[in-house]
Amino acid sequence: MATTTATIPTTDDHSIGQRWYVLIIMMMVYAINIADRYVMSTVLEPIRVELHLTDGGIAFLTGVSLALFYVTLGIPLSWVADRYNRRNLLAGSLVAWSAMTALCGLSRGYTQLLLARIGVGVGEAGGTPACNSIVADYFPASRRPMAMTVFALGAPIGAWMGADMAGAVANAYGWRAAFLALGVPGVIVGALVYFTVREPVRGRLDAHKDDATPTMADTLRFLWKQKAAFHLVMGGGVSAFWGWGLMWFTPTFLQRSFDLSVGAAGAVVGPIHLIAGIAASLFTAWLLARPSFVDPRRILWLLAGVTAAATIPSFIVYYTHSLQTATIMLWIFIPAIYFYIGPAMALIQNLAPCKMRAMFIAVSLLSANVLNLIVAPQGVGWLSDYFAGPGGPTAASLRMALLILAPTGFWAAWHYWMAGRTIVEDQKRAAGAL
Repeated sequence: MATTTATIPTTDDHSIGQRWYVLIIMMMVYAINIADRYVMSTVLEPIRVELHLTDGGIAFLTGVSLALFYVTLGIPLSWVADRYNRRNLLAGSLVAWSAMTALCGLSRGYTQLLLARIGVGVGEAGGTPACNSIVADYFPASRRPMAMTVFALGAPIGAWMGADMAGAVANAYGWRAAFLALGVPGVIVGALVYFTVREPVRGRLDAHKDDATPTMADTLRFLWKQKAAFHLVMGGGVSAFWGWGLMWFTPTFLQRSFDLSVGAAGAVVGPIHLIAGIAASLFTAWLLARPSFVDPRRILWLLAGVTAAATIPSFIVYYTHSLQTATIMLWIFIPAIYFYIGPAMALIQNLAPCKMRAMFIAVSLLSANVLNLIVAPQGVGWLSDYFAGPGGPTAASLRMALLILAPTGFWAAWHYWMAGRTIVEDQKRAAGAL
């Protein structure tokens, strides 16, 4: 790849208010993304019962069907985001997946729900990489870990919407109403993105600017050379496999193990996502703004330590037969699945030249979503069916399957630790210093 490198000013021509407005809007988009995706886990059990499916069958219908198209289209749509107007791509994607979420609520059988779920995955594929790339061009490199952590607040807010709000709606009006309640607001926010967010100049806040446009092969080769980027992609992917993979079946686990209704199970996990998830994300943003965390290695050591420590309560949640103990452990475990999102995304952004950022994020999301939307739910579903035998899935069979998944948090922590060994040199290479 032939390149020309020139130093450019790192000043920002946007006001603080404009930058933060865009950041909040991007956070709202991410919240809708998470809510529209994970409302399905809240209503998993009533859908399974209505459609007479096994745990493996419901995992394919609700998780794998979305993820296959999400991950397949994520790379080409990120290539588009690295070359064309990201604001337009984001607005169109948001409207599309929100409309398909509403159609999930209008479905009347397996095939209609399957097609609508696939449509959600197609739309969501154009969302998060464009969001990340836009935020990176509104905040300089030194402020991106903080900005991306604020952006990541959308995850706990969206999970609360998909658990507590959707659970209450489903309890009162049926599971289909939950999809309608979450789909319509996304169309409104999509219009807000299109009419109020300005497409920023690509790479304007970077110390160096690459005038050449890299091919997809160039980008993937550069990512492979960045050892820290590889371990961050894997660390984030395994964190999603561990944390979000467990959360996929957690509402169903609570319903079966403790005889809770859909609304009651949502009321257990919803406030934890909202309160503890937001608190963890805000604390992370505050912490990473401290001068002591300018060194990216300190951020990675922190991610490794928190993830390893939180793996222990994640195991106890599914081991105990006490609802009170499980709830206490969830208050410790759930914040950890948000703690890593912002810092990991920001560090990956800093390991990529400006015209490769959306693709780097797309590869990261590919790893995360294959693991947490395909491998984890399908694997847990198949294991639950295996342990249950011909009688059909039970609370005990699901418990055993989740206990096998829980220790994988230690695997994620190892990748964060390994990324810290080369991240300083790899960031210099991305900035053109090497």
